[in-house]
Amino acid sequence: MLRQEGARRKQVQTMRRHMTRWLLALALLGMTNAARAEMVEVAPGVTVTKKTFPARMDEQPFYGFAEKTAEQQKTDADFLAESDKMGSREAVSAAAIERGWGHLDRGNFPEATKRFNQAWLLAPERSAIYQGFAVISAARFGDLEYADELFKVALRQPKQRRTLKADYGRLLLKAKRPAAAKAILEEGVRDAPDFADGWVSLGLARLQTGDAAGACAAAGEANKLKLSRGAMIDLLLLKRQGACH
Repeated sequence: MLRQEGARRKQVQTMRRHMTRWLLALALLGMTNAARAEMVEVAPGVTVTKKTFPARMDEQPFYGFAEKTAEQQKTDADFLAESDKMGSREAVSAAAIERGWGHLDRGNFPEATKRFNQAWLLAPERSAIYQGFAVISAARFGDLEYADELFKVALRQPKQRRTLKADYGRLLLKAKRPAAAKAILEEGVRDAPDFADGWVSLGLARLQTGDAAGACAAAGEANKLKLSRGAMIDLLLLKRQGACH
């Protein structure tokens, strides 16, 4: 009797082990397939993770990857046709990008996203579109991981803005990666030496990596330039923490 119970127990344990392995294999397969399904081509040779956010379709990067209705598709086609009449799509896209950055500077994320989406329809390869979407993903939706992915795309694409590396470095600071931030920000201030926010971010990165003297030197450079409201607050913090005089 005892032998039979022991044999049954072993049989049950073996079945449980096989079932666990089988379920684990299915889970891994599902995760792999899901990961593949989440990648979407948004420009020739450019793929990004398919992400949606709690906002209207046109207020999300890439229109939230939504399936557009026939009416919405016609609106897009009419927009492209009108853009062709105005000149090159490249030029109209550039104008939409500048309007998008104007809205970003004023903190109007919904309108900025709409303009970047229009620019994406016109010339999806442009770096500034991905930079704008990255800033919005971080600042409005708090998704630093997705912002990091989009910044990396922006760094590979043409027509980069001078502030690209400064903006990316700021994101890396928010993600608590000061060493990586410092490396990209050192390049950023060379690309845009008149961009005060980049100097402030570099100062913070230097301070957080043990270079107080370098941090104060960056603060001094920022003091010579026009600061955004956010950078003013960060500069005061930098000076206090770095004991800059």
